[in-house]
Amino acid sequence: MKLANALSQRSELQTRIRQLEDRLNNNALVQEGERPAEDPMELLKELDRDYVRLEELISAINRTNNSTQAGEGAALSDLLAKRDCLKGKLSILRGFLDSASTLVRRHSVSEIKIRSTVDVRRLQKQVDGLSKDLRELEEAIQEKNWTTELL
Repeated sequence: MKLANALSQRSELQTRIRQLEDRLNNNALVQEGERPAEDPMELLKELDRDYVRLEELISAINRTNNSTQAGEGAALSDLLAKRDCLKGKLSILRGFLDSASTLVRRHSVSEIKIRSTVDVRRLQKQVDGLSKDLRELEEAIQEKNWTTELL
């Protein structure tokens, strides 16, 4: 099985587990004398099976990510950590740029003038460069996902 398939299965299982949680909660209580729409004990068995499979997939994915070389001596797990950090940094910088580039309209000369505390254009170029780095990193990760066999 390719790593990409395992990642897809992991995502599907996580979705299914969230749905099972909803179904369990919907069948936790019934009016006296009534029956639940689904047997909670059967749902709990399904939940146990799904978590066993999810644990197997996550372990195999992590082993594969740690042992797969992705260039320049970095493991795939290193690229994933770098990607997560780049995404976080870009999210914060984009939010900051939105705030820093907001125009405040003055209706008269006596109103307080509001100015940006940073060079928005220079910071935007930095964000553009980081966005390009992230795109290239995502492409490298995707390539490995589709060409790497799961361990």
